[in-house]
Amino acid sequence: MRFLENLEVGQRRELGSFTFTPELIKKFAVQFDPQPFHLDEEAGRKSLFGGLTASGWHIAAVGMKLLVADGQRMMAEAKARGEEPAVWGPSPGFRELRWIKPVLAGDTISYANEVASVRATASRPGWGIVQARNTASNQHGELVFSFLASAFAPQRGNVA
Repeated sequence: MRFLENLEVGQRRELGSFTFTPELIKKFAVQFDPQPFHLDEEAGRKSLFGGLTASGWHIAAVGMKLLVADGQRMMAEAKARGEEPAVWGPSPGFRELRWIKPVLAGDTISYANEVASVRATASRPGWGIVQARNTASNQHGELVFSFLASAFAPQRGNVA
């Protein structure tokens, strides 16, 4: 992870991709979003989506997993270089959550994170707030998911 001083608007991280198989869609849906178009191919075909469709929460959860894994990779690389890694604080929330296009069984979704704003905080010395646009696109390059997330980022010298 980077310190607040190392972040600039427009910095982009490619987080990886994930293929939503029918089995994984159904497994997630049974546990967390048991709607017919997430559980059954025929119900999905008859729905507005036209096929077995991944839950929006499944799409978001995969994105979170990839975001955390990328942060862990960045921390490990910093440690390997002998640097003190930046340990980020919690997220005060997100806005503008949008499920733009359905993710159908067999779709491969690529995730990215782009810094939208960076600012120091007056109320928490040594910390700043970073806002980043998190997006996901299908194998055709079509945007399928987006949200604007906020997180506390440490300023250099404020290592947890």
